Amino acid sequence: MESKAEMTALMDKGLLQTTELYEYLLETSVYPREAESLKELRALTTSHPWGPMATAPDAGQFMALMLKLINAKKTIEIGVFTGYSLLLTALTIPDDGKITAIDVDRSAYEIGLPVIEKVGMKHKINFIESEALPVLDQLLKDPENRGTFDFVFVDADKENYKNYHERVLELLKRGGVVIYDNTLWGGTVAMPEHLAPVRVMGTRSDAIEFNKYLAADARVQISQVPLGDGITICRRL
Repeated sequence: MESKAEMTALMDKGLLQTTELYEYLLETSVYPREAESLKELRALTTSHPWGPMATAPDAGQFMALMLKLINAKKTIEIGVFTGYSLLLTALTIPDDGKITAIDVDRSAYEIGLPVIEKVGMKHKINFIESEALPVLDQLLKDPENRGTFDFVFVDADKENYKNYHERVLELLKRGGVVIYDNTLWGGTVAMPEHLAPVRVMGTRSDAIEFNKYLAADARVQISQVPLGDGITICRRL
């Protein structure tokens, strides 16, 4: 697993050509519109050993736009970490909107929880400390959950992305959207195998296979975008 310094180096320019260009994008278009509560949570996240795993603010901005475009109200988040994308979703959806938030580590979520509470967003969140697959399977046992969710964000264990996708498609309504994070894995998906760092080989392979899988899935319309560490947006047809 990469050290914090290595992960920071990987993410300091996103997937753009230079750090300066990425900083320009952030300083010009992202940070001026970022809510103060999100700035605060992002600052708190830097204290975590794996702080760079948090959703990139440029990807978050895009996600908020997508949530508004589809008028999302009922959502799922798989992989919460300290809650940056969770808070962003809560701030964006209506006051009576609901987020089913799933993560195996409540301690990371509790780093951002005071900020979530301070801005009055906790009532929108049902946090479940668990592996995601059992929770998704439980949701699917209730026929009233099938085809009712507007939006899903997935930023979790990459080896299970296919398994998540199959369940998510049953939960999403037609026209609903799921976004998968880290699908370009720092650009390593395009590297020759012998040049890719050994430490990322497992996840790189998972990302490559998942990208092929989505490209062949006729049930969704997709777009892969080089924001943050690469995100893939899927609209259920």
